[in-house]
Amino acid sequence: MSFSLYGELCTEVYDLTKTIGHSFGGDIQYYRDRLQACDGKILEAMVGSGRVMIPLLEAGLNIDGVDASPQMLASCRQRCEERGLNAPLFEARLQELALPYRYQAIMIPSGSFLLIEKREESIAVLERFFEHLEPGGRLILDIFLPKALDFEKGKVGTSTYHFPNGDIITMEGKLVEANLFEQYKVSYLKYEKWRNGVLLQTELQRFALRWYGVEELKLVLADIGFTNITVSADFEFGKPPTNANQTYVYEASKPLR
Repeated sequence: MSFSLYGELCTEVYDLTKTIGHSFGGDIQYYRDRLQACDGKILEAMVGSGRVMIPLLEAGLNIDGVDASPQMLASCRQRCEERGLNAPLFEARLQELALPYRYQAIMIPSGSFLLIEKREESIAVLERFFEHLEPGGRLILDIFLPKALDFEKGKVGTSTYHFPNGDIITMEGKLVEANLFEQYKVSYLKYEKWRNGVLLQTELQRFALRWYGVEELKLVLADIGFTNITVSADFEFGKPPTNANQTYVYEASKPLR
């Protein structure tokens, strides 16, 4: 069985645990407040099934979404339709992003930027974002640092998710690679879907996480050409980071000329 990229079972668990409008640490309110003044188009990259995008659409913002997972996009599209929302959704790898629009703002919530496994690919993604921004447009993204306990190689964790129709999905995660020098780790996730004690479906996922130091990412953004780079802690704009347990929110602008 080959690895899936945020496949059907992963999407079901994602929809169950990341419900529309559920805010993690105040992230939805932060993005809404920071983007409220935008009167042009906004792009949410790695939009998933719309946890953040949909409440921002309902707040009157003009948002497109892009994701590499067709399953996630199908869920997002269905959730938008259920609410009478019509938002353009694009399926694309961010490293090859070539959309027909330029945006006043591009956002990546939920620490999703860390899911881009290779450093050269993450830099390519930021370069594509830079090209897709209007002059003066802003990039906003949040990241986090892994915890020390996350590096016990071979450690297995299990979770069980109960669905309203009685189905159960179990997830087993095993850390298979951790490289502190290169700043990444890889886990294998196995999802199993059960109904009345019968195994219906199995799905495997390779889950990689690459992290960046607070100052490191500022330097990367500056090297690409971004200016006015700020880092705020825990979704409080202007609050300086002070420790490794915080969420770091970056805002950076494309120069006017």
